[in-house]
Formats: sequence, structure tokens, C-alpha cells
Amino acid sequence: MSTQTDKPKNVNRIKLENVRLSYPQLFKAVAMKQPDGSMSKAKFSASFLIPKKTHGALIKRIEAMIERAMLDKFQKKVPLKNVCLHDGNDKEEKEGYGDEVMYLVAKSDTRPAVVDQQVNPLAEEDGKIYAGCYVNATVEIFAYSHQLGGKGVSAQLRAVQFVKDGPSFGAGPVNAEDEFEPVADDVSGY
Repeated sequence: MSTQTDKPKNVNRIKLENVRLSYPQLFKAVAMKQPDGSMSKAKFSASFLIPKKTHGALIKRIEAMIERAMLDKFQKKVPLKNVCLHDGNDKEEKEGYGDEVMYLVAKSDTRPAVVDQQVNPLAEEDGKIYAGCYVNATVEIFAYSHQLGGKGVSAQLRAVQFVKDGPSFGAGPVNAEDEFEPVADDVSGY
């Protein structure tokens, strides 16, 4: 009889726990404009903000996985422009970014699983997933070499789980209870 622990562990897969979600494109694939003006293939994507203070061990594990992927693919550590993990200072003018976070960008050709706290599927119209909320996510780290895109290390987006609300980045969802008071059934003048 096989148990959950009998499954081989994927050394390229990592779970990001209690991180903030930024730039979520989880329900519809989006094409991005390239430096040469062309449009990329439409992909699902998200950035995950990882606090340096509380998630230092996670950041070190991701950095080690990036190095291992690079060594596996290129047989040596090489300087790369295209890496999935970045310092928050690179985007410090953006809300949520800055000196206190690292951020990991993950993409996928296929729609990732998106679930709530009880692992029930979520749809975009549920409004539960938004930029600024806290999530768990699973990604796979891999190195690539492409004749047009050069060499790099990317993260494939696999799944996202809503953990809790957080201050939204940008417009965010609106709470109707903050906007309105209850209206009596016998209101006249409408």
C-alpha cells in the first residue's frame, strides 16, 4: 500500500508560505510587450513578495535551488540576467516592494490551481484573490537556454492558496459593508 510519504520529493518544487501576492494573472493568461515591441505568448503569472526578516530561510532555499538548477543545466554557475528571484529595491517605487522584501516571479502556460483556505477551488468572480492578499504558492525552479531569450532560471507557477486578507495594492476589492448602511424596507422617495 502506498502512502503520501512514498511519493518521490521533487527537489525543484518549493512552497512559499504566507507571502503577499502582487501582479496576479491567475485566471486569464496575459501577453506582455517585449523589449523589441513584439508580444509574448499569453501566460498566467504572479509575483510573490517574500519578507527578508521573517522568511530569510525560505529566501536562502530559493537561492540554493536557483544555483542548483543553474549547475544542473550549465554544469557551472554562470552570471544570468534572467532570474526569477529579485530584490525588492528593484521596484521600490511600486506599492509593497522595497528594501524589506525579495520577490519571486512565476509564470505558467496553463492555469494554476487557485483555492481557498479549505482547498476549495476559487474563481475570479469570487474576488478572494487580489494584489495584496496573503497566499501560499507552489512553484518549480528550472534553468533554461533559449536562442532568442538567452539563459536564465525561471519559476513555473503551479498553485496558489488564499491565506488571509491584506492591504490591497491599487484598487483592490470593495467591501460593501464599508460603503453602505442597511436600507429599511419601507423607504419612501425611491
